[in-house]
Amino acid sequence: MSSIFRFVLASFALAIALSACADKTIPPVMILLTSHGQMGELDRETGYFVPEAAHPWKVFTEAGIPFEFVSVAGGRPPHDGLDLTDPVQKEFWENADVQAALGATRKVAAVKAADYSAVLVVGGHGTMWDLPDNKDVQKLLANVYESEGVVSAVCHGPAALINVRLSDDSYLVSGRNVAAFTNEEEAAVELTETVPFLLESALVKRGAVMQKAANWQPSVVADGRLITGQNPASAEGVARAIVQELMKN
Repeated sequence: MSSIFRFVLASFALAIALSACADKTIPPVMILLTSHGQMGELDRETGYFVPEAAHPWKVFTEAGIPFEFVSVAGGRPPHDGLDLTDPVQKEFWENADVQAALGATRKVAAVKAADYSAVLVVGGHGTMWDLPDNKDVQKLLANVYESEGVVSAVCHGPAALINVRLSDDSYLVSGRNVAAFTNEEEAAVELTETVPFLLESALVKRGAVMQKAANWQPSVVADGRLITGQNPASAEGVARAIVQELMKN
């Protein structure tokens, strides 16, 4: 099947899902952002990667699906990667409602999993420091998943999945097909020695089955209600996959 044909099929499926949204009430999607703003020992700031929040925001907005920005520590989270030459990022960044919401995010410890239909963990290198060992994040993701919700993450966002255990004590990612920022992509941005661990390697250690595309190519993997994307180019596709999954029931 050609890539063009797959794109047409995916677009057609999404169009059907979007038209159905008007007749279905869906609880909000949580867009979870890192609160870590320092790139290891480097004199360089980091945070959540703006395009990975902006493009899903656009998809959810057009689908009429409510959403809420939540961060690890609450308040305005640090950001990275803003590119105002991208029309979607420009619209996102200059939207007064978005800026108000980003400036007053609730911290993850203050929210309830039952209030959300899905969680999307946005990437950005900050996630590698404050998400993997956060007990509130682990509990939230496990509870959403075991309540028949969607758990999703893009790029470095799957760092939040590494230590998530389900009620049977198994790792959420064990035996599951996942995508995430690869070791090759980390090497390409010359941060292999800066990040606290290599994301791909950590996921494989937990039993995940990595599905890898070439560097920087969009790749979205949906394994049931676990949806992951490899890199920033995958963010829109992850959001589209979330919409389609939410419309199944």
